[in-house]
Amino acid sequence: MSPRSVKITPAVVAEMIEHARSLAPEEACGLLAGANPGEISKLYPVENDAHSAILYTVNPKDHLRADRDADDEGLIIQGVYHSHTHSEAYPSPTDVGQAPDPNWHYVLVSLREPEALMRCFAIVDGQVIEDQLI
Repeated sequence: MSPRSVKITPAVVAEMIEHARSLAPEEACGLLAGANPGEISKLYPVENDAHSAILYTVNPKDHLRADRDADDEGLIIQGVYHSHTHSEAYPSPTDVGQAPDPNWHYVLVSLREPEALMRCFAIVDGQVIEDQLI
């Protein structure tokens, strides 16, 4: 699989980073949606049911609400984001193991440095491929 191009609106990037910082030291998480594949225009912050600094679990009720809202707006859930509060923006073995959809974009926001760093990946059959953020 070759890298995909992913466009995330500046407003969504800002919301993601703000959400991540607001929940530190716990990991923040949420779902990402857009009308066209590879174009993320809406963020759905969700409860991290794990309430952990090293693990995230998307709350199922929040996921359902996001699915319904996205459908009502003509959007498609295209991925998930979460924060790494003390490590780099790269999928951990746990992240890889629980990746539910090979077509999704997996966005990681690292808060390890003063300036947040964001990267995006595809996770397919345990393989991690970095997407190109444009």
